Amino acid sequence: MRFGLILALFFTATYGIAQTGNASGAETSSVSGCGVQKSATREPSAQDQISSPPSLPSAVRAGTESATSRQQPKRILGLMPNYRAVSAGTIPPPPTPREALKIATQNSVDYSAFVFVGITSLLAEGENAHPALGKGVDGYERYYWRGYVDKADGNYLVVFAYPTIFRQDERYYAKGEGAVWKRAMYSASRILITPDYQGHNSFNASELLGRGTAQDIATTYYPSSDRTVSTVMTKYAYALGRDALTNTFREFWPDIATHVLHRQP
Repeated sequence: MRFGLILALFFTATYGIAQTGNASGAETSSVSGCGVQKSATREPSAQDQISSPPSLPSAVRAGTESATSRQQPKRILGLMPNYRAVSAGTIPPPPTPREALKIATQNSVDYSAFVFVGITSLLAEGENAHPALGKGVDGYERYYWRGYVDKADGNYLVVFAYPTIFRQDERYYAKGEGAVWKRAMYSASRILITPDYQGHNSFNASELLGRGTAQDIATTYYPSSDRTVSTVMTKYAYALGRDALTNTFREFWPDIATHVLHRQP
C-alpha cells in the first residue's frame, strides 16, 4: 500500500521510456558516438539548463535536450527531496562530513518528511501494525513520533555517521542511459555498492549497518511485543527495499518527467 502509487508511476514510466527509446535510439547513439565528454567537476547549474536557441543545428539542440533530460532536480514533483542524487555524467568531489550532515538534516527536517511520516503512520495505525500502540488519535500520535524517529535515525546513520567512518559517498549517482532493465538493476544494487572517497566501488557498509543500527535503536521505543527477531528483520528488509525503490525512482525520474509527463525534471 505504501508504495502502490510509486510502483504504478514507475511501471507506467518504464513502458513510456521503452517506447520513446525505440524512436530516439538511433539519434542518441549518433550523439554519444561523437565522444561527448562528461563533466568531471560539478553538477550543471540552472544556467546550464537554458534551452538551445532555435537557430542552433538540430544535432546540437538534441544534445542539449538530452543533457537537460538527465538532470537530477533537488525535488521530485516539487515534494520529494532529492538532495542525495547526482546527475548522470557528473562526478563531484567526495562530500565532506559537514556536507553529509547537511544532506541528512535536509532530509530529516524537510516539510515532506513530516507529510511522509504522517501518511505512513496513518496507514500503519489503520492496519493495526503494532496493536500495543492502540488506535484512534492517541494511537496515531504514538505511531507518528516513532515513525519520525525511525526516519531521522536512518538519515543520520546512513547518510552522515557511517559514511564519515567508512569514508564512503552515499549520494546516488544516476546512470542516465542504457537499457531500462540495466538501469533498474544498477539503481537497486546501490544499496550494496557505493563509491568510496577515491571514487572506487565499495561494499556499502554505510547503508547496511546504518539501517541495521536504526532498527536496533528502534527496539528501545517500540513495544516489547515488536522486539522479536522476525519483526526486526522484517522492518530491516522493508527499509532496504524502500531505499532500493527510491534509488530506482530517482534514476528514472528525468525520463518520466520528459517522456511521460512532458515537462522538465
